[in-house]
Amino acid sequence: MAAAIWEYAPAPESSAVGAIKDRYLPFIDGSFVDGHGEDRETLNPGTAERLSVVSTVDATDIDRAVAAARRAYEKVWSRMPGAERGKYLFRIARAIAERSRELAVVETLDNGKPIKETRDFDVPTAAQHFFYHAGWADKLQHLGLGPSPQPLGVAGQVIPWNFPLLMAAWKIAPALAAGNTVVIKPAETTPLSILVLAEIIADADLPPGVVNIVTGAGDVGSALVTHPGIDKVAFTGSTAVGRRIQRELAGTGRKITLELGGKGANIVFEDAAQDQAIEGIVNGIFFNQGQVCCAGSRLLVQESVAEEFVERLKQRVETLRVGNPMDKNTDVGAINSAIQLKRITTLMDAGVAEGAEIWSSSCPLPKNGYYVSPTIFTDATPSMRIAREEIFGPVLTTMTFRTPDEAVLKANNSPYGLSAGVWTEKGSRAMGMAAALRAGVIWDNTFNRFDPAASFGGYKESGFGREGGPSGLAAYLDTEDEGLVARDAGPIGVDSASRAVRDGTATDGHSDLDAVAASDENGRKERSRGRAAKSEARR
Repeated sequence: MAAAIWEYAPAPESSAVGAIKDRYLPFIDGSFVDGHGEDRETLNPGTAERLSVVSTVDATDIDRAVAAARRAYEKVWSRMPGAERGKYLFRIARAIAERSRELAVVETLDNGKPIKETRDFDVPTAAQHFFYHAGWADKLQHLGLGPSPQPLGVAGQVIPWNFPLLMAAWKIAPALAAGNTVVIKPAETTPLSILVLAEIIADADLPPGVVNIVTGAGDVGSALVTHPGIDKVAFTGSTAVGRRIQRELAGTGRKITLELGGKGANIVFEDAAQDQAIEGIVNGIFFNQGQVCCAGSRLLVQESVAEEFVERLKQRVETLRVGNPMDKNTDVGAINSAIQLKRITTLMDAGVAEGAEIWSSSCPLPKNGYYVSPTIFTDATPSMRIAREEIFGPVLTTMTFRTPDEAVLKANNSPYGLSAGVWTEKGSRAMGMAAALRAGVIWDNTFNRFDPAASFGGYKESGFGREGGPSGLAAYLDTEDEGLVARDAGPIGVDSASRAVRDGTATDGHSDLDAVAASDENGRKERSRGRAAKSEARR
């Protein structure tokens, strides 16, 4: 009797659900407007075919967006009670959940990641960030940052192409909860999901100018973060660009958050539960095709179990299905662009040339689109490029160690410090390793677990500052003593005049609002003078 052959039948999601438009527009001052830059095509990485066209902005559009954000900050958003701001965030969160299937399809078509990842991770987590920060909007005085932490003003934000919708929520939600307004630029290859989010923002009746979305390439991002009207810069992307931003903003007194590259180490001890560790390692490096800043791209296995462990890992990787990102069975989708595909293959060739042994999954790749087989390098050394440089693809570099001290030395032997994972049955060993590892996020017997309430960020060339949780909110608040206007403790941006309006006790709402505007403007100027004085003192 012939053995039964079990195969997955195709289960494609309908691209029609995404309702992709022929052309998308920037979102400035509450309206979708034509930008003055050239139109840019966005491609479907899964097929390498044209998906849509996006109108891009120029310097005059950025000026308009920043001016709209400033106006909204000074006249509406910063003086709005926190509970009211929270209502808008709740409304946006609910709308993301309601349109989750559409957003998942748009993200997959524009980015190339598998539909089951956008459906089960990207979109739900984006909604969670808005829900979480909505709850904080009227409780900022309980963050432990003083009785009345103040917003910074206008935040200029630049997000990458690997998690477009999630990174937008990651940055917009805390900024708005803290009382700031936003001008944000998505990556030029993945602008569509955030422009659908703009539709949600418009439908939520968010006051015009509170969130502005400008589209374009790197020149647009550079013009945004260096614009004189920006008070806070938040950037997620490459270390090279982050370094340039830090140089350009040095001495300006602006708060900066940089979340940059990574070369995360996954450390497996001989007492680890191997099946559990293998699943965590697969998730750590092949999730989103390895296009994750905190990917566990270096595997350190204790020498006594290394041979057996790596062989079992290869068997598991062999079962991963590479293919059409819109198929619900796909585990590994498409690389985001032809440029990124070339970078990955260049580093893979370097690994072979430097003497590492390469193994790749036998899963066939689609003929069209940008794809790389899940790959494991063994016999690698810390000096090889594949062990030092961020590949940003489904490529795992494996090394061995004998003692915990050697594992720490090899894990920390990197210019990066964003993430790490420790796999062991001994809790004391896990805690000891966590204390010794120079990484911003360290997972114990798991990997790639995220929560809006948990802070995320790096050390060394992985950047500085934190996003998520109370620390992420603090990055959007002015908690310095210098320049703060004396006011009794109350919700952020609310003094006695605005509380009278909020409580319905004002006799002349217009005059009280004018008083609030004057108070907020004076406070902003005082805070700016305080920051400038500190900057001058440092110089």
